[in-house]
Amino acid sequence: MNRGLLIKALREVWPVTLLCGVGVMAFEMLLPVVLASFEDQIAAQWFQVEFLQVFVRALLGSEMGDKIDIGMLRSIAWVHPVVLAMLWAHEITLCTRLPAGEVDRGTIDVLFGTPVSRWCAYICETVVWMVAGAVVIGMGLVGAWCGNLMASPESRPSVGQILVIVVNLYCLYLAVGGMALLISSLSDRRGRAVATAFGVVLASFFLNFLTQFWTPAKHISFLGIMNYYKPLLVLRKASWPVEDMTVLLSCGLVLWVAGGVIFNRRDVCTV
Repeated sequence: MNRGLLIKALREVWPVTLLCGVGVMAFEMLLPVVLASFEDQIAAQWFQVEFLQVFVRALLGSEMGDKIDIGMLRSIAWVHPVVLAMLWAHEITLCTRLPAGEVDRGTIDVLFGTPVSRWCAYICETVVWMVAGAVVIGMGLVGAWCGNLMASPESRPSVGQILVIVVNLYCLYLAVGGMALLISSLSDRRGRAVATAFGVVLASFFLNFLTQFWTPAKHISFLGIMNYYKPLLVLRKASWPVEDMTVLLSCGLVLWVAGGVIFNRRDVCTV
């Protein structure tokens, strides 16, 4: 790796990383407290409506069971579209910097003029993306911990449960980032790469949502990345989702390698 490229990338991405990190931290801190304060009312009124039960089941991506418990409410904070949108926006922004962003700005020739290989530049951007993602999700973990301190003792999840969810979320983050890097390696325009990457993750989220309403969609649910991230099951089973994390990491690695190979071999033209 090249120290200069790492420092340059870190200087450029720290504002968006800090902004997304603060947003995730604030959301993870406040939502569990708000939901816990209305747990009885929610269980007694809102979730007894069949449509709302289906809606929440689609949001969580798993069966709720007959009981509306605080565990279900806690899991919403980790699968809420706001949290996922901030994480995906952060990593897609970072992962489309190279080469799509450099080509779009017309600065890729300057990068290629430095005494570093394409693989070195690709790995430097990857390290910055992975570290920045760990910072954002880590800030979310801090927010969840602070939120648990403000909640009642009986509604607090264990540290182990939250840690499992955070690790599973980071695996999801790596899978989406690998996909974004591959799309960026195939693109000459950053806007097109960003739109395509967002289209893929939104399609996956929609498929996960549709599965709860439409039986035929269950046959292809394995194609969506959200099928391998279910915080509610983690909280209820209190075990590591090893199979789901393996699938996400494997997909992320394969897509990352494919993106690196394509970027290393493709012809780049800024005209």
